[in-house]
Amino acid sequence: MTKVGEHITLDIVGTTKEYSPEFYEKLVYKIAKLAKVTVLEISKYKFEPQGFTLVALLAESHISFHTFPEKGIISFDFFTCAEISPSVAIDVIKDEIEHTHIIKKEFNRDTVDLYHDNYSSPGLRKSYVVNKVLENFKSKVGQYIEILELEQFGKSLFIDNEIQVAETDEHLYSSTFVNSGLRLNPKKEKAAIIGGGEWWRSQRMYFSKFWIY
Repeated sequence: MTKVGEHITLDIVGTTKEYSPEFYEKLVYKIAKLAKVTVLEISKYKFEPQGFTLVALLAESHISFHTFPEKGIISFDFFTCAEISPSVAIDVIKDEIEHTHIIKKEFNRDTVDLYHDNYSSPGLRKSYVVNKVLENFKSKVGQYIEILELEQFGKSLFIDNEIQVAETDEHLYSSTFVNSGLRLNPKKEKAAIIGGGEWWRSQRMYFSKFWIY
């Protein structure tokens, strides 16, 4: 995993006051001083009849504000590759900007990916932490095949965005098939394995000394 920086976004909700462009510029310099980042240039624009946007170019990346007066929301974005976390901006904003509550999102900017599970619900999202993409291709029959190295489950096979089998718990899945075969065929005379991606089952049955066809 290679990390390049940290990123936060804040949605400041419940703001009824419109602040001046100079206010936001002073706020940027106050945050920059705490975060020990260098402001190179500031670009800002005031919309009519209302609204304002500002982007501060940093030697370490950027800070931005964008206002939505009609919704009572101010959006803030801060990405930095410096050593101090951009979260230092939160206390400054809480003290300086009127609000009812603040929605904070934090991101590590790195080479670790998140793979969203297909079976997440609208109110609950589950994601796999992907350390490495090992294979990624489309099969001859049109299936989208991915072999990913997951943080929790090791090497894992996905077909059309659905996990099929994983290195760490494969033995639990395969043992269901193999043990059923052992009960039905205690002499281990023959076994037919039909389907795609069944190497694991083949391996289990081989070590159980089945004759495999």
